[in-house]
Amino acid sequence: MPTKHAASTNKPLWEPGAERVERANISRFMRFVRENTGNDDVRRYAPLYDFSVRQPEKFWSLLWEFCGVRAHGEHEPVLVDRDRMSGARWFPNVTLNFAQNLLRFRDERTAIAFRNECGEQREISYAELHAQVGRLTQALKGAGVGVGDHVAGMLPNIPEAIVAMLATSALGAIWSSCPPHFDAHAVVERFGQVAPKLLFATDACFRDGERRDCLDTLHAILDGVPGIAQLVVVPYGGAAASRRPRSMLGWSQFIGEGDPAPEYVALPFDHPLYITYSTATQGLPDCVVHGAGGILLRHLKEIVLHADLKREDRVLYGAHCGWSAWHWFVSTLMVGATLVLHDGSPAHPDCDALWDLADEVGISAFAVDAGWIDACRKAGARPAETHKLLPLKTILSTGAPLAGEDYDYVYGNIKQRVLLTRVPCDADVASSFALGCPVLPAYRGELQCRALGLKVEVLDQAGHAAGADAGELACTAPFPSMPLSFRNDVDGTKYRKAFFSRFPNTWCGGDRASLTGRDGIVIGRPDPLPNRLIA
Repeated sequence: MPTKHAASTNKPLWEPGAERVERANISRFMRFVRENTGNDDVRRYAPLYDFSVRQPEKFWSLLWEFCGVRAHGEHEPVLVDRDRMSGARWFPNVTLNFAQNLLRFRDERTAIAFRNECGEQREISYAELHAQVGRLTQALKGAGVGVGDHVAGMLPNIPEAIVAMLATSALGAIWSSCPPHFDAHAVVERFGQVAPKLLFATDACFRDGERRDCLDTLHAILDGVPGIAQLVVVPYGGAAASRRPRSMLGWSQFIGEGDPAPEYVALPFDHPLYITYSTATQGLPDCVVHGAGGILLRHLKEIVLHADLKREDRVLYGAHCGWSAWHWFVSTLMVGATLVLHDGSPAHPDCDALWDLADEVGISAFAVDAGWIDACRKAGARPAETHKLLPLKTILSTGAPLAGEDYDYVYGNIKQRVLLTRVPCDADVASSFALGCPVLPAYRGELQCRALGLKVEVLDQAGHAAGADAGELACTAPFPSMPLSFRNDVDGTKYRKAFFSRFPNTWCGGDRASLTGRDGIVIGRPDPLPNRLIA
């Protein structure tokens, strides 16, 4: 790219109105920063970003206070070994519990609204979600699950998956998940490396209008994965009882009755929270270990400030729990929003299925894979003509970066007054380097801004600022949500080689990018894909 990237047009596709800017969480946060620092320049995104990377300890402390993180201990020091990208430690004197921070609400408002492609639907209030997590934490304790144990889930995008993840993290155990449509070999490759003590699974899943039996996969997992002491099956397809593994317990049988409060174990900031799986170029998938405190702060920053989600929002997610984006989506519970789960194919029976659901439940934020948006475009779907979509204010794309024509399609055929941005969904890069912003205009083919708190640069082959040209997307200072490690990488050699071998003390994950003249970012990946994608 011979000049600093001008995208495809200098005319924005979307601009926030005065009311949206005024009501935006990030506008309130800027006022909070001004009041607590005396820095009156923090009135626009650019000076806020500059503050966040020049004074990272102050920025993350203020975010912590603004979002009301529930924790114990002393906040100081915020950052130890700041000069070491690999080895820096955040909030070393703090203990917290991830699930406790997600389950802040306990009222009758809807926490989860569930739909699947076969027409099944359920709704769970925040009070009921709190009660289910309480019962499951007691059941897990009774099964011998405790701090540092591994619990796995092979589950569809159903409420039980969320309850299982929350109960696991409440006790300080480590969660990992795969979708049930994976074949047995793919699941064994992943769960075999973590050896879970307990496995949550389903007896069936649905895809493209067909019921797919999962019992053969379950038998193969029990044979191929060591250490599973208990199998808990969520009935989803009415499989014959005679074919179910003898060692299994049904969900209702395992979780029991009563109304015990969840037990939240206070743990260090960098205690392992969950494992995601990154597809390796050869050999077994990498098991990427993420820390509870870092993920909590990252999700708060992105959900509250970048995505601008609030209690009144109804957020639709139409994908499976194998994607890192699923964890991000579950964390919207922190703001008291309603999570709308859709399980099954998003295009069954056609591309109108999710748009129908959006109108039915009044979706305000729509998280969906970029490939589905492209499929709608190619199918000629025109939701702007066939649907109301009145509350819809934000579309959160996951997966690969959207093509320019997909931006044109969204604003021309879905809705003009909507912010189109991106949800982080990579398995190993625990924080997206480029994101959206509700107070900045949106332009074709580019993400609006560098992520707050991350010193993001585009580097040339020598590791210097690329300036006008495309280069390697990198982060040159520590950030709280850096993965803790790769599992079974005892001395950290594999971890350092994956992210710090290209340039000294600099995180690089394999993305190519260029900065626009307005400090937006255009992302494009080299071919073949690097070791980044979850599967």
